[in-house]
Amino acid sequence: MQKALRDVAVGKTVTVAKLTGEGAFKRRIMDMGITKGSEIYVRKVAPLGDPVEITIRGYELSLRKADAESILVEEK
Repeated sequence: MQKALRDVAVGKTVTVAKLTGEGAFKRRIMDMGITKGSEIYVRKVAPLGDPVEITIRGYELSLRKADAESILVEEK
């Protein structure tokens, strides 16, 4: 079952299933290393849900809630 990255609970590891969005936005997300099949560990979520802090490919990254919503993931 796929769901948006912003809906994943803290401490879970998920796999990227699909990137929604187009053009420059999708290119920017992919340039950060978020590609189909990569694993993401959700480290923290700010109190109001923005930003979401993740670990991907060995480095830490903070994403805006709107960006995290466009990344569809599957739980392991």
